[in-house]
Order: sequence, then C-alpha cells, then structure tokens
Amino acid sequence: MPAHGSERLTGDALAEQPRRQEGAALSERTRQEAREIIARYPQPRSALLPMLHLVQSEEGYVSAEGITLCAEELGLTKAEVGAVATFYTMYRRKPAGEYHVGVCTNTLCAVLGGDEILASVKDHLGIGHNETTEEGRISLEHIECNAACDYAPVVMVNWEFYDNQTPASTRDLVDACRDGNPPPPTRGPDSLCTFRQASRVLAGFRDGRGSEGVQAGPPTLVGLEIAKQRGDSAPAYDAAPPPAAPEKPAAPEKES
Repeated sequence: MPAHGSERLTGDALAEQPRRQEGAALSERTRQEAREIIARYPQPRSALLPMLHLVQSEEGYVSAEGITLCAEELGLTKAEVGAVATFYTMYRRKPAGEYHVGVCTNTLCAVLGGDEILASVKDHLGIGHNETTEEGRISLEHIECNAACDYAPVVMVNWEFYDNQTPASTRDLVDACRDGNPPPPTRGPDSLCTFRQASRVLAGFRDGRGSEGVQAGPPTLVGLEIAKQRGDSAPAYDAAPPPAAPEKPAAPEKES
C-alpha cells in the first residue's frame, strides 16, 4: 500500500542499521517458521514477502537481523532482500507503534475530509508521517489509498478498517488505542489486534478470525442489490474448452 514520502535505503544500508535495543532477537523458532513458509512455494524466493512479514511480526519492523535471516534462508544477498523490503511500504524500516494508524487522502477520502483528518491527528499526537509516539504506542502513516472508497473517509489501524471518519472521531480512536482499549473495527474482526499480530497473519499464519464481524456492508453491496432488482445475471459459463491457439506461421527460408 503506497505512501507519501517513504524513505528509501539501499539493501546494504538497511542491513547495516542498528538493531532495536529493547526487542528480543529473532529466535530459532522464527527461522523454523521461515522454513515452513519456504516449503509452501515451488520456488524458494517466492517466499520472501511473507517472510518479511514474519520477521516484522517479531520485532515490529524489518531489522538488519531480519534482512540477514531472509537472505540466508533463501540464498539471496542482503541487497536483494533489502531492495524488496524498501520497495513495499507495508514493511517498516523503523519500529512501528503497537497501533499503526494509516490515514487516506486519495481522491474520494480527500474530498470528504481526509486531509483535515490527517492534519488533526498529526497535531493531536505531535508526530508526522512515518513517526511514532514517544511511548511507542502509536505510529502514523499518510496512506495513498485504503481501497475502501465506499466508506470514505477511511482510517486504518493495523490494516483494519475504521469507516466514515471525522477529525473528532479519529482523535477519539487514537486516544483509545493509546489507552490500550481500541474499539473494534467497523468491518472485520470483533476486536483489534496489534501491529505484530497483524504482521504474523500477513505471513500466512492464520489466527482463526477471518470470518468474524461484518465482511461487506450495504455501500459495498449496492451494485449487487441493483442487479438483483433489475434481474441482471452474468452470461452462462461455457464449459467447452477454449479454442486452441493458432499455429505460428513458419519462418521464411533465408536465401542462400
């Protein structure tokens, strides 16, 4: 999910960053779980994205140690792993808060107040984009799109949706997170997980909560309801095999 102003580091520079002092080092269990992820794929390097989520679930960001672990297990260089980790903004380059707040200001959210929400939260928390509060509870990200335009303006916390927000409701939301008592997401699970727990789910380790709560609300289903009222239906599925691709014409013979 792209963001404004993402910092860019080369793979080697990322791998040389100092490790977070207060966090536990990656464990042997982490390495074993990384190997479980690799076993899911026919090509080992295809496991890199979920492995990065795994190491992030341990330390709250992709550390130098995490870069090294992924490189060793996949037979890649640290520069190759770091290049991927710095390309995708869901991988943090410094410790995220326990609750990572993303405010969307793309077109529809912006029209409906996203910029005002972001400015209000920045002022309220005293932090900017990609920064974390002193106690480590909240981090803030300026999101390009939360992919939920039907509920704009939308704020996400640990990638869960909080719909139809206002500056006041978002301030209340981050205050509740800061107090350790976040409200349940508007859609999705019945309670909010932490950033590390969300990263573990993104690594492919299910938490059994995928069917909790509202999955698709009325605004998302408007088109479907209109189609039902009109009696619209999709074309019948043709079970016949697709036609064979035409043969390529023979290459002309070269003149001797």
